[in-house]
Amino acid sequence: MKCKVTQLVRNRHSGFIHSFTRMSQEIDRTHYILPLDQPIVYLDANTAFQGLTDQEKLYAYYLSKASWVGGLITLLQTSPEAGQIFVLLHKLYSVENLKEFKEAAINAEFSEDDITALLVYSAGVFCNAGNYKGFGDSKFIPGIEASKLEKLLQLSQVWNQIEPLWEMSKDAIYDLSPGKTCLGYSPHGCTTYFSKNFTSADNEAVQKWMKRKQLEPYNTRCFKKENNGKIFYEIRLASVNYGEVEMEEFNGATYSLTSGDYSPLMERVVQYLKKAAAYAANETQANMLKSYIESFTTGSLQKHKDGSRFWIRDKVPAIETYIGFIETYRDPAGIRAEFEGFVAAVNRPMSSKFTTLVENAEELLPLLPWPRGFEKDSFLRPDFTSLDVLTFSGSGIPAGINIPNYDDIRQTEGFKNVSLGNVIPASYQQSVIPFLNDADIQLLQKYRVMAFEVQVGLHELLGHGSGKLLQKGADGRLNYSSTLFDPLTGKPPTSCYDEGDTYDSCFGPISSAYEECRAEAVGLYLSLESNILSIFGYNGSQADDIIYVNWLSLTWAGLCALEMWDPNRGWLQAHSQARFALTRVLIHAGVVTILQPTPQDLLLSIDRASLKGAGRNAIGHFLLQLQIYKATANVNAAQELFKAYTSVTDHWTSWRDIVLANKRPRKMFTQPNMILNKEVELKSYEASPQGLIQSWVERFDDPE
Repeated sequence: MKCKVTQLVRNRHSGFIHSFTRMSQEIDRTHYILPLDQPIVYLDANTAFQGLTDQEKLYAYYLSKASWVGGLITLLQTSPEAGQIFVLLHKLYSVENLKEFKEAAINAEFSEDDITALLVYSAGVFCNAGNYKGFGDSKFIPGIEASKLEKLLQLSQVWNQIEPLWEMSKDAIYDLSPGKTCLGYSPHGCTTYFSKNFTSADNEAVQKWMKRKQLEPYNTRCFKKENNGKIFYEIRLASVNYGEVEMEEFNGATYSLTSGDYSPLMERVVQYLKKAAAYAANETQANMLKSYIESFTTGSLQKHKDGSRFWIRDKVPAIETYIGFIETYRDPAGIRAEFEGFVAAVNRPMSSKFTTLVENAEELLPLLPWPRGFEKDSFLRPDFTSLDVLTFSGSGIPAGINIPNYDDIRQTEGFKNVSLGNVIPASYQQSVIPFLNDADIQLLQKYRVMAFEVQVGLHELLGHGSGKLLQKGADGRLNYSSTLFDPLTGKPPTSCYDEGDTYDSCFGPISSAYEECRAEAVGLYLSLESNILSIFGYNGSQADDIIYVNWLSLTWAGLCALEMWDPNRGWLQAHSQARFALTRVLIHAGVVTILQPTPQDLLLSIDRASLKGAGRNAIGHFLLQLQIYKATANVNAAQELFKAYTSVTDHWTSWRDIVLANKRPRKMFTQPNMILNKEVELKSYEASPQGLIQSWVERFDDPE
């Protein structure tokens, strides 16, 4: 689970808006075009890298190669055309010198804006692992009309190679027809996690079969066929090996479990992991990689769980890494996971603060607003480190992570927390802050990074890391006392998780947003504790300012989250929905006020004096509800509660228009590359579309 840290396109796009072909005239295409001044920042990791030994650098190098190759799978998980677009752009930039290509385009009477539009779109495809945003799941298209882009591409030396790819994908690139503007179930959205004829009812049927077989869907996709009234489901496991694992008739349908999805890419991941294993620092790391290799070779999720267990036991490594099918945000059903991999070096000074937080966790958990019986039987002290990212592949880079996501491991064996230390300050570069008064803007600019580090620490360790799931085993035994009472009803719990149930499988589409909301609420609630702030080195008036900025920053983000809500599609992003809910809770409590001083502006303010009174009480009660409903698998009550605080009606819809008029795009990250010559070196790139593109070209220097 992750803690993740967008302005209308300039009017200069408007001159060609109506020339796009075969598009609905009702669509405001400016919402689907990345701006020409798209902010791009560099993710600096040089200091951390230079502190590594030669062995650690080689270990990191091969893990990075495995992560980047595996990250190409994410393209195939995003949209049918994303892989084709990536190959087209990579072929183009692998041959073209960007400076010379630009000169040729200018000589052919293309404008600077035309060329920039292509470069920005290309950077977007690389950073988001496809043509849908990693944060928000909405599609983006080039800021240059199709016929003009085709003429621009024809100037390339490789036009004869990329023309077939262009012909295959050009209509899909610009398609903003219904069902193509965002990810989701067909016909309302686009997905490659299952076939177009696959519905939520089909998903329930497949889940029942998989639960019966004690299978979890993290590393799967599902494809449905119908023939003469008979339904056939093919459930594909991601693996090197091809084959049919099992076939069975069940409840009137045929279920076929096959392996070999993404096989060519999985094979390359395995090859690099084998090379990395030669430089493992200890037996635990070697066993971890061995398990991952077996998992990716055979498709066994159990082997990935075994690798995760070794990963948890690998305490305070110099190089931290995790790889596989991890987060379920982009599956419309909320249960299948996107491939990602990260490699990072430990930032020891900041990690020492998180270590102190872990050491005090047993004393801090009782401060949370639920009874002891709803907390895990014992707190399994995790590793909690601050990392400087060397590589992060996938559809986006979070600020913090709490993994593994497997309930059976998290509840009884533990987890790890990581804060991605170089991501947080990079995320706040070049920030524009609307909807606040000048004094609050100054405080936010001064303390935002420090406050967010505190919030990430609490969110990951004591948010995602807290709370028990009440379960009934196959033998009927309960993992909780028969004398336990639900604090919301004063009666014994009436529901729990059955054998084979997981939180994701029960809560489905709301699982990610609901859990992110619970973790964010924990962060707010516990950030009021002065002893916690002192762990991070903040005391007195500075601590008070950081508390205020933490609450201000989150509720401001909750207001700005309206850009991630669509009147036809609902919420497009889990973290945004979570922060909006918390902002609504605090508005109802009278702690937060939002006014509309002019028709084009909003003003958010917080009653600072009420944070430790009405603020604590409101968040505490809401957090209690979130935890009890999660613990008892009370999905209906959870849905009702969450809907009450995340429905966008009345004045919120008009305020959304104001938010959209003031939004700025999320920053893209240019990441470094590790290059192996006589030794491993870290190569940096400029924070620009050209620098970002060059980093991706050199990342995959093998044409295949």
